[in-house]
Amino acid sequence: MKKPRIAEWTELRGMAFLAIVMQHNIAEYIYRADIEQPDSIMLTMIYHLTRFGTPTFVFLSGVMLFYHHRNTKPDYPRFIRKRFGDIYMPFVVWTLIYWLSVRIFNPAFWLAGIPDFRSLIRELFVPQTGYHLWFVIMVFQFYILFPLFLAGAKAIQRRIQNASRFTPMQVIIGLILFAAALYALLMKWSYYNMGGLTESISEPWSTLLQYRSYSWVMYWFYFLLGAVCAWSVDSWRSWTTKILPWTICLFAGMYIWLGYDVLRGSGDVVNLNISTYLKPTTFLIIMAQMLMMYGFLVLMRSKDTRFQRLLAWIGRYSFGGYLVHALVIYGIAYVTRPLQLSGWHLPITLLSFLATVGIALAISWALSKLPGSRFTVGLMRKPRSTPHPSVAVDKRITPERTPSPGHTRSPGTSEPF
Repeated sequence: MKKPRIAEWTELRGMAFLAIVMQHNIAEYIYRADIEQPDSIMLTMIYHLTRFGTPTFVFLSGVMLFYHHRNTKPDYPRFIRKRFGDIYMPFVVWTLIYWLSVRIFNPAFWLAGIPDFRSLIRELFVPQTGYHLWFVIMVFQFYILFPLFLAGAKAIQRRIQNASRFTPMQVIIGLILFAAALYALLMKWSYYNMGGLTESISEPWSTLLQYRSYSWVMYWFYFLLGAVCAWSVDSWRSWTTKILPWTICLFAGMYIWLGYDVLRGSGDVVNLNISTYLKPTTFLIIMAQMLMMYGFLVLMRSKDTRFQRLLAWIGRYSFGGYLVHALVIYGIAYVTRPLQLSGWHLPITLLSFLATVGIALAISWALSKLPGSRFTVGLMRKPRSTPHPSVAVDKRITPERTPSPGHTRSPGTSEPF
């Protein structure tokens, strides 16, 4: 029996996609030599409105997995085959596309004879041309390890139910706060200590630390939070709305702090890496903003506005849009990089963002209608509903036919995030 679809999850996915596209457009323009200080400051301010994007995708991955498997043990071979087709195969396809896209217009590539396929293999492990594809490598690790996470979650659930001294809600909140404290310590160690360790330890540990952002270890808290949400959706909804005044205040305070921190730590050129995901203060603004937005979406549940429908549509095609959006940014940058944009970086960034969102989602939507869409955008084509021969009705008697409920099918979709 199909579980009911939770509308705010798709809408939140759409918001996370928009945040990531904005981040990457800002990164394209903020480091240009002709940018003026007012544009740099404004783009930095917008950038700190988008830090929730990638961690929210991790959160939603945990939500979807635990929601669909909290009461059932997944058939692991079938489970991993499905995720391999829905998530990893699109990653391979788009890795090849990005690898070709930076070489196909270079005559040396065609005159070299045998292409350098070693660089393509490297892209499958350390994406460079498709710089955003690192996320697929990281999040797929959660799918591989999901049976272990599920077993651990069920063991914790049994202990919570057997606890007599505190209520289950008190225990859950306590566990969340304890896990958040551990994760904040990990972020502190990552930001302030791990960079120096890469020079003092031997291989392969130095490489693992250098590329630690590719590891699930650095994002496990968001996945755990997704499990908490999935296990009790109604309680989560109630909780996020009750703490909304606190999350708004925390977000406002951290927004001011992060902007100040970046401007104070930067020189003539703004250094957005100061607000990396793997930093305690960034962790705080991410959590505040993610919970705040979830609370707002819950408050809007009773409404059916065009904005909500738009977010839901964006959320549906967000995975394909995510895969293709960097290629769109490359195309726009091919036009804008030779131009002198002094004094225009802010409006050009906003226009580039709108163009990237529109084109990327249009490509994702178009590819979802074609054969093999599962391996390009992670979505199955909507099957055509055809009546079974046994329920065919003579048109001469009944001009209006209603398909048999037993043969009505809903769109086959995959929601990797």
